[in-house]
Amino acid sequence: MSDVRVLTCSAPLRRPECVGMPALLVRNLRKSFKDVEAVAGLDLEVRTGECFGLLGPNGAGKTTTIEICEGLTAPDSGDVEVLGMRWATDAPRLRQRLGIQLQETQLSDKLTVRETLSLFRSFFHQGPDVAAVIELVQLHEKRDARVGSLSGGQKQRLALACALIGDPELLFLDEPTTGLDPQARRQLWDLIDQFRNAGRTIVLTTHYMDEAQRLCDRVGIMDRGRIIALGTPRELIASTGVEHVVEFTATAAVSNIEPASLRTIEGVRDVRAEAGGILVHVTELHRAVPALLAEIARQGGNLTELRTHSATLEDVFVGLTGRHLREE
Repeated sequence: MSDVRVLTCSAPLRRPECVGMPALLVRNLRKSFKDVEAVAGLDLEVRTGECFGLLGPNGAGKTTTIEICEGLTAPDSGDVEVLGMRWATDAPRLRQRLGIQLQETQLSDKLTVRETLSLFRSFFHQGPDVAAVIELVQLHEKRDARVGSLSGGQKQRLALACALIGDPELLFLDEPTTGLDPQARRQLWDLIDQFRNAGRTIVLTTHYMDEAQRLCDRVGIMDRGRIIALGTPRELIASTGVEHVVEFTATAAVSNIEPASLRTIEGVRDVRAEAGGILVHVTELHRAVPALLAEIARQGGNLTELRTHSATLEDVFVGLTGRHLREE
């Protein structure tokens, strides 16, 4: 997609009305289902014009939080203010100013792409031309195809188009790139970037570390219904004090490698056994790796595999919880 335009329409884009105030303000939010407390006293503030990411494993409470903010689920307690308004008193106005892409969107299989977007466009007082949004999400060749004939990725793009058709000031995206191939994901990232550059606000949930680091101005890491870390991706990664992660396996059983001896190496911050190998968090890669190799050899291990990568948001989550983001 060489020429990406966001919300191209005959009239200029409306300017967000909530400039100077938070786009989303959540205080002491709680929601339980049977024996599960999905949201446990959550506090959150999303600034106008930023892309804010909620990151966490399945069951962390991300989708429940988003659905409460979207007015789809009632909280047990707490306060939610969206664009300076509340669902209890301002629902009609809010619906005109929000765009929502659910984690799973069920659209009529019998309608065409064009008919679906025309229907959604009729719900809003203003918005871009249907044809322009179809072009925007690269469904031009499928404009007359029935929804039931679309691939999973195409349905995701159509769901995004439905979220954009009302020219929203605040866009909620719940796992927006699920089912998309790598090229389509990056094209959607470009759309999100340009939407934000137009002064709009985005709240998204994702499991993809590269997506959160690429798109989000700030990230809130959720676990068990609470925000356990908040900041820019760079700030969160820096907070761990770790610059790199070294993963290795050796011919000696992992159980025979003594983590305590590895922790004494200069620059090593943490050591943990995992999935048949060992992960070592280090601050200075060029010093730590030679010392690690020497210690492995001293303990009688022959290195079979060695990988390194810069610290990521995944490493932040593992450091905070001892679990991975994709663990149930």
